[in-house]
This record gives sequence, C-alpha cells and structure tokens, in this order.
Amino acid sequence: MRLIVKRFDPETGIESFNIFEVEQRPGMTVLDALFVVQDTMDDTLSFRYSCRGAVCGSCAMLIDKVPRLACRTQIADLLSGEDGPELKHYPALDPIVPLNRAEEILIEPLPHLPVIKDLVVDMEDFYRKYRSLQPLFRPEGEGPEKERLMDPSDVTKLEMFTNCILCASCYGSCPVDAEDPEYLGPAALAKLYRYHIDPREGDDISRLLLAHSPEGWWACDFHGNCRTVCPKGVPPIFAIGKAKKELESSGFRDPSGGR
Repeated sequence: MRLIVKRFDPETGIESFNIFEVEQRPGMTVLDALFVVQDTMDDTLSFRYSCRGAVCGSCAMLIDKVPRLACRTQIADLLSGEDGPELKHYPALDPIVPLNRAEEILIEPLPHLPVIKDLVVDMEDFYRKYRSLQPLFRPEGEGPEKERLMDPSDVTKLEMFTNCILCASCYGSCPVDAEDPEYLGPAALAKLYRYHIDPREGDDISRLLLAHSPEGWWACDFHGNCRTVCPKGVPPIFAIGKAKKELESSGFRDPSGGR
C-alpha cells in the first residue's frame, strides 16, 4: 500500500507530494498508517490527532478527495475499489495526481483553511465564525431550584445538531466556503440553530437574526456536501432551510437580494 501525502514546508512555502510504502494490517486506519510513517520513515510529517476515537474531530483531513476523520477511516475500505460518496464539485476535488485506487491513498489537508504545515490547518477562522454566533446557553427567566427539565422529544431534536464535534469536515466540503471566505459555514449555522430550538431559551428569533446576513443563512446553496461528509450525521442544510423559512415567515428576506 502506498500513501501519497501532500506536504507543505512553512519555511520555504514549497508544496510537494511524498510517497510512503506502508504494510497494511487488518483494522488499520488512515491515522494508524500516518503514525507508521511518522514513527519509522519521516518524523517530520505533521498531522493533528487527539482522542483516536472519532470524538474530538482533530484529525479531519482530505482523504481520497473526501473530508473524513483519519481515525475512523479504514484503509481496507479505501482500497476496496468502491467509489466514495458523491460530492458536488469544488476546486479541491480536481485531480492532482493519477491514483491506483487498489493500492494508493491520497491524503491532503482539509480544504478552505490555511495550511500551517503538511496536514495541519489553521482553524482560527473557522472558530472565529463559530464564536461570532454566540454559542452559549442563554436561558429564559430565573434559574430553577434544581434543574431545567426537557421533554424527551425535544432532546431528540437537539441531538440532531448537538452531535457536531466541530471537526470542520463540512466546512472543507462546502462549495460556498470555497467561493466565499466570509461565509459562516455549515457547522456554525447548525450550532446556531441548535440553540434557537432549545426549549430552555426564549421563544423568539433573536438567535436566527445573528446570521441574518449575506454571509449567513442566505449564502447557502444547499449543495448537501456538509451532510454527506459529516462523521456524526449532522444535517446542516436541514437547519439552514428551517431557519430561512422561519425568517421569511417573520417578514425577513435575503438582504443580498437573492443568490
């Protein structure tokens, strides 16, 4: 098995591709293979990881042209010859090197974010947009004596979005993010909607208005890549569509005049 890894040297600004021969073993993930490279072939290879259990979201990267978590992506699945999920086109999907899908795996940094070194991207802009939407619980009224009870059906609705681990896979797969660097992105908007529908908060649209801008709800073109690549099955386009309908029913329209 060969790993074709895109490298970036911050000191020289040079991009390149390195090829590493790695012996495949049962149950090996892409993250496992990267550790083999780092431990036995090139200890300068840089990549992020933490939990190694698809919980933290640290190891998101572009694997065979699909944003995925390296820790949960099985080598055997990639080499099986089956095509990956079909995504709406964006520039990072363009072929760079010819691949033998049965023997080679292409690994690149997550798209739409500046590269710090090799597979490590700068997440600051991603988190800046997330923080701009005030992702903090703002309960209505005075606090209860014990706890704020929730109906199980409300919990189920919230879990659709609370499962997001902020890995930025959706951000890296979004054609709108590729074209508009100011777009808030699917993850931030899905998190904002999660707080809006929380029954413990006030029943108004003040949350939705935080993203009532040409770079917010209205920028989404509903390509659907975000839902396709999410490792936790979060559907940002569902949240964005519901938010748009609610704003329109309250008399708000696309401030850019339509896309």
